[in-house]
Amino acid sequence: MSDSFYFPVFTGILTKEHKENIGPALWEFLWLVARTTKEVYEDGETIGIVLGGRPVKTTEIAEELGNSLRTTETNISKLRKSGYITTKRTPYGNIFKVRKSKKFYKKRTAENYGSNEDLGYENRKKMIREPQNSVEVTAESCGSNKIYKDIKDINTTRQKKYDEDSTYFKMAIYFHEKVAAVANEAGISHLIKKSNMQTWADDMRKLIEIDQVDKHLAKQVMDWVTQDSFWCTNVLSAKKLRDKFVDLAIKMNAEKKPVQPKQKPQYDPRDKEIAFQRWIQEGCDPDDFDWSD
Repeated sequence: MSDSFYFPVFTGILTKEHKENIGPALWEFLWLVARTTKEVYEDGETIGIVLGGRPVKTTEIAEELGNSLRTTETNISKLRKSGYITTKRTPYGNIFKVRKSKKFYKKRTAENYGSNEDLGYENRKKMIREPQNSVEVTAESCGSNKIYKDIKDINTTRQKKYDEDSTYFKMAIYFHEKVAAVANEAGISHLIKKSNMQTWADDMRKLIEIDQVDKHLAKQVMDWVTQDSFWCTNVLSAKKLRDKFVDLAIKMNAEKKPVQPKQKPQYDPRDKEIAFQRWIQEGCDPDDFDWSD
């Protein structure tokens, strides 16, 4: 972590039961608690949402804690099996939730009620107020610039507008024109009739900025996928291109590899000798045998 900040940890965790359940996974658990940015009330318990619901790669946790990827994955699995967290797998990492979250307990009770005892279901729901914006999450609850940046990126993604001269908008138009040609030829132009170029441009941005795909490779895949007999009618949007990009790039590169020519068998002079002996055994005239290669 680049910045330090404090966060509450309840002494209830310092029991034999929790020690046995969590064990070496304590550091991963604290990492997730520290990055819990809001709480919601689900199925009768308070659930902490890590980094506003942004998918987190296990490598990110492992690098910050200085653990191996295998160790971190084992510890995350231990926390999940013991019921401390839940995870939802996505193509870009896991969405983490901390069960029975108490990170904002003191803040909630102090501001709204002063006590959490004997509260009904409706009152407990009112206690758990989601932050109004990413600034409030950071300034009041977390204090981490890194977390602020992560959440700000999430909050502003849907609001971003792309000028027609922007790179991502041009990429969207380029791919849309190619897809439109395929769709018209296949008689399925109605499937892309209502395409939103702002949405396509945003998917192009995510492909480059979030997925870290090189722009030149992106163009190569766009050109290839609209020419491939199978994929041309199965990838008809920028979102689909992004979702399937890894598979498409692998397939494209596999087809580009040159086919190795079959090697001719090496000439062995003994082959002629064997053939000559057979020629004689068959009663043929030795002078008529063809000794040429």
